[in-house]
Amino acid sequence: MLIARQIWGTGMRRLLFVLLALFLFSGITAAQAPAAPGARELPPGLIVPDASQPGPGFDVDKATESYIALLSPEQRAQSDAYFEGGYWLQLWGFLYGLLVCVVFITTGLSQKLRDIPKRISHRPWLYTAIYAAFWLLAAELLTLPWALYTGYFREHAYGLSNLSLGAWFGEAGKGLLVSLIIVPWLIAGLFAAVRKAGETWWLRAGAAGFVVIMLIGMIAPVFISPLFNDYRPLPDGAVKSAIFSLARANQIPTDNVVYFDASKQTNRVSANVSGFAGTTQVSLNDNLLDKTSLPEIKAVMGHEMGHYVLNHGFRNVLFISIVMMFGFWFVHKLIDRVIARFGVRYGIVERTDPAVLPIAVVVFSFFFLLATPVTNSIIRTAEKEADLYGLNSAREPHGFATAAMRLSTYRKIHPSKWEEIIFFDHPSGYDRVHSSMLWLQENQEIAKTGP
Repeated sequence: MLIARQIWGTGMRRLLFVLLALFLFSGITAAQAPAAPGARELPPGLIVPDASQPGPGFDVDKATESYIALLSPEQRAQSDAYFEGGYWLQLWGFLYGLLVCVVFITTGLSQKLRDIPKRISHRPWLYTAIYAAFWLLAAELLTLPWALYTGYFREHAYGLSNLSLGAWFGEAGKGLLVSLIIVPWLIAGLFAAVRKAGETWWLRAGAAGFVVIMLIGMIAPVFISPLFNDYRPLPDGAVKSAIFSLARANQIPTDNVVYFDASKQTNRVSANVSGFAGTTQVSLNDNLLDKTSLPEIKAVMGHEMGHYVLNHGFRNVLFISIVMMFGFWFVHKLIDRVIARFGVRYGIVERTDPAVLPIAVVVFSFFFLLATPVTNSIIRTAEKEADLYGLNSAREPHGFATAAMRLSTYRKIHPSKWEEIIFFDHPSGYDRVHSSMLWLQENQEIAKTGP
């Protein structure tokens, strides 16, 4: 009760009133968005438009446009609205985080959450870790309206989520629990680097970040992912035989190929490669198994196996870690000025004070907002390479094009050049279909036109 009274004041009560209003407004906004879950999806099975059939007069552009035309004007408008809305969500999400930071500092909440563990222990690493746990819990509460809007109401409004509200809170609770186990110690380590390394702390933090991401990537498939989904061996049948044949051809152990029950959460079709070293696995979700044809599954899995063979996991972590290091450098250069301008008046006078964390997070988030084109380009380049690898390994251009069209029911299919560079972390649907039709033109003798 004493702790509760310490962190609860008039400012906090007013803030929660505002957040409640935002939450209610978010629900109203989501309810007014277009809702047509059934109309969103393309029909099951492989779709091969007449203009995309191989032959002497095959035209790549016409074949591409014939696939693009599979989306109705309504489907395309809905897809564009959903994806373009995501552009604004990045900005509004940052501004919402800025508001939360202001609340943490100006109400004295961050300082009080720091003082409580300091009375428990005088060891900097321990009271910093305890503070970080308190901060995570408080931040989870303050950002709940925004998370509900973006992760639940908006996803349901566009027919993409299958979670009930209770199930959504259950998944959020699991995510928070995982964060409480891992994040406080990472933050304690970060502040230890700031205290001990002085002006070069950002270099150590960046190097440590690479190691941490690799370690988390290794344990995630074994300990974290199973908290949210059941991962099982593929059932016997034509799909298993085709995927295992692809895996063997690409020197991927078949024990590393599994599927998981994503349908309880989403209507999206997907697959992924996760883990490093001995924990690496290629996973496809049950929506991909249930809603698509064998050529589509082969094309998608060829893409994912491309990530595996080309070692994109390690490469992406390395490049993103370098960007993250520059993010730490950005914080290093600005944090003292921000403290002097905004923190001193509220009792925060140095960068080693754990109470500065909300300010540091905002500065770090601002850097990554500016770096969005860079991080997206890193990932998109790898995705493009995996696309080409998948086309060459699976040899299913129509399967690849149909799968790309299914993804385009919630991704803008034909963005401008600069729009794709800034906002897309995957090639656009148009680019993927065009690549598959170009491959078909150049490999007509070995291409298949049906399942």
